[in-house]
Amino acid sequence: MNSLAKILLPVDFSERSALAVRYARELALHFHSEMILAHVLPSLHSEFGVEIAGSMLVDVYRSRTLQAERELEAFEPDALAGLNVRRLLLHGDPASKIVELTRQEHIDLIAMPTHGYGPFRRFILGSNTAKVLHDADCPVWTGVHMEEARPVAAPFSEILCAVDLGPQSARALGWASWLQREFHGHLTLLHAIAGHAEPPGEPDLAWRSGIREIAEEELLRLQRAVGAEADLVLEVGEASRVICAAAARVGAGTVVIGRGSAAGDFGRLRTNSYAIIRQSPCPVVSV
Repeated sequence: MNSLAKILLPVDFSERSALAVRYARELALHFHSEMILAHVLPSLHSEFGVEIAGSMLVDVYRSRTLQAERELEAFEPDALAGLNVRRLLLHGDPASKIVELTRQEHIDLIAMPTHGYGPFRRFILGSNTAKVLHDADCPVWTGVHMEEARPVAAPFSEILCAVDLGPQSARALGWASWLQREFHGHLTLLHAIAGHAEPPGEPDLAWRSGIREIAEEELLRLQRAVGAEADLVLEVGEASRVICAAAARVGAGTVVIGRGSAAGDFGRLRTNSYAIIRQSPCPVVSV
């Protein structure tokens, strides 16, 4: 049974973290979740090397720790008002500490915005987020280029669930269907049929029709197995392009995709998943 008793929000005190609070707040209010704000302070050695004198290093790190504690305590007081919030300052490698905390606290959802920097930021996934997506077993909410995303008053009223019909598809659809029911929203279930799979030469319409029929049967079977109420959409084309275009077309506030377990065969996000997360017009939950 799905639950969002605990939501982890790693923060770096940036505008992106503040924007992520808006999404996490709605979930926390609905599910009466505990919101855990965590800031990870990396070691100075990782930033400056070992050439800094030991005593100076201690003084600098102590100063940074005090500053981080103040910023964490003062972070987004209005947006977090009325929520059950716990603030934690951690020390070490950010990605490792986030995953470790997730397992220790039995976190139900990690919400972490990220993007690259410079003119190609849309096509870059931050290294810490990539590591968390790879290693964490709970769903991970990501908002890549949040400053550019259109504002969504009700981010869970229109949900797009994209599946590849692999072993992780049932888990993704189950999570999306649960979220839809909780917020009385609308769910679209999408499968992208690879365009390059068509035989060379003249288009074989019978072949294409057969592929669509098989995919549609699998989607219907999956929908029945999960008990989901969704509009089915089948489109031919490169997966990330089809999914992101569909998300924009239906006005999705959230996209749900399968990610699998870090302990299983599907723990590593594949190329399509990274591309979807980077290019989606709205936040993505990787389940």
